[in-house]
Amino acid sequence: MSISRRGLLKLAVGGVTAGYASSPAFASAKELKIAEQVAVGTKNPIRLDRNENAYGPSPKAVAEILKNANSVNRFPDSGDALASSLAGVHGVRPEEILLGAGSTAIMKTAMNVFLRGGRKLVLAAPTFELIDRYAVANSARISAVPLRGDHGHNLEAMLAAVNSETGLIYICNPNNPTGTITDRQEIDRFLEKLPERVPVIIDEAYHEYAGGSGAYVSFVDRPSHHPGAIITRTFSKIYGLAGLRLGFALAQPKILKALAREKPETEIGSLALDAGLVALADAEFTASCVQRNENDRQEFVNQVNARMLRVLDSHTNFACLNSMRPAKEVIAHYQKNGILLGPEIPGMPNYVRVSFGAPEEMREFWAVWDLFGEHRMAM
Repeated sequence: MSISRRGLLKLAVGGVTAGYASSPAFASAKELKIAEQVAVGTKNPIRLDRNENAYGPSPKAVAEILKNANSVNRFPDSGDALASSLAGVHGVRPEEILLGAGSTAIMKTAMNVFLRGGRKLVLAAPTFELIDRYAVANSARISAVPLRGDHGHNLEAMLAAVNSETGLIYICNPNNPTGTITDRQEIDRFLEKLPERVPVIIDEAYHEYAGGSGAYVSFVDRPSHHPGAIITRTFSKIYGLAGLRLGFALAQPKILKALAREKPETEIGSLALDAGLVALADAEFTASCVQRNENDRQEFVNQVNARMLRVLDSHTNFACLNSMRPAKEVIAHYQKNGILLGPEIPGMPNYVRVSFGAPEEMREFWAVWDLFGEHRMAM
C-alpha cells in the first residue's frame, strides 16, 4: 500500500498535525529522509508563496463564469457596468474608476507614464517586488528607503528623497512582504508636504484584511486631498480571482485619462468582467473569507507562540516569520517537502513570507517546520 506525502509527514512529526499542542522532534532521521524523498517527486506542491485566497472565489462568480463560457469567442465590452458598480460601492463617480488586468497592470502603466526619461521612483525597502522590476524596465532611477524598525514606511526619509527629478512615489499599505501597516495619520502628513506635481500610488491590495486596526484607514473610504493620489485595488486577493487578472484604480479623472491612453483597450477578458461584477455583489462570501482569514491568522500566531518563534504583526493574508536561520535554507527545506514559500526578502535574511493556506495546508506547513527539530529562541 502506498503512503501519501501527508501520511509520511505525520509519521515524521508524530501527532503534531492533529493537535498542534507542542513541537516534537521527528521520529527518526530515516523517516525524515523518506518524507523528503517523496516530497521531491510531488507534482502538486502546496503553494504558500503567492498570497492567494485559499478559499477560492465566490460560488456565484464561478457560476457566472460557467454561464458565459460559450461567449468567449467575442471580444469583451468596455467594462462600464463593473466600473459603475465599483463607483456606486465606493461612493465616487464612474470617471474616477479605471479598470485594469490586475492592479499590477495599472501600476505598470503608471510607471510607463510618470517615469519616462529616467525620472525617479521613491519607495520603501522591502516592498512589493514587481514595482522595482517595472521601474528598472523604464530605466528609472530608484530611491529605496529602508522601513523603520517597526517595519512601517519611513515617510520622513521618503519625503527627503523627493526632488525635482521625482516622477512617482509608491506606498504599499498594508505592505507586502512584511504584512505591516503604516499609520494613516502619518501618510496624511506626508501627503500634505508632498508637492502636488508628484503622483503617488497607494497600493491597497490587502485592504479587506486590515480592518482590525484603528491605525489603518483606506484612501477609498477617506480620500486624500492630494491631487496626485492613485489608489489601487485588486480582485486577486479577497475576491479569489487571481487567475482572471482584474483590478482597478481610483484617482482624479485627469490622471486616469493619462493612464487610459497607455493601456490596451481590451486587456481585460470578458469572463473576468462577468466574475468581478458578481463577486463584488456577493458581500456574504467576501465577509466569510475575511473571517476565515482572521481565524487562520490567529491560528498561525498560536503556532508561532507554541514554538517560541516570532512573527511580524500581520494585517494581510500572509505572515512574515522570523525563521531564526537563513531564509534561503528554510525556503529550500520547504521546497524539498512539497511546499512553496515566498522568495527571499531583501534586507531581511532570516525572514520568510508565508501565505495562509487552508487549515489542512497549514497543518502540513507546521509539520514540515517541526522537521527542523530544536531551534534558538528569537530575540
